[in-house]
Amino acid sequence: MHPITTAHYLALSLALLLIGTVGVLTRRNVVIILMSIELILNAVNINLIAFSHMWQHATGQVFAIFVITDAVAEAAVGLGILIALFRNKETVQADEIDLLKW
Repeated sequence: MHPITTAHYLALSLALLLIGTVGVLTRRNVVIILMSIELILNAVNINLIAFSHMWQHATGQVFAIFVITDAVAEAAVGLGILIALFRNKETVQADEIDLLKW
């Protein structure tokens, strides 16, 4: 059985980054866009943890904790804004939300 190396983690991270980027760029539903952003942040966390393990240093793990707390705050604020927009516009489609237009 082959050991799992840093390259395996980087390949997984790249896959998550690509899926998240495609989701952000192609989807119209704001909930799906927020989920895609979370995938991108998880790709960053995998990179941080993999390199932290490779270099035997805890700095990457500390930064991963900060990224997780940032993702939680982003999700809470994003969903709060999304609920407020849904109450006003009754839609969660990104191209139909134009509250800042004149």
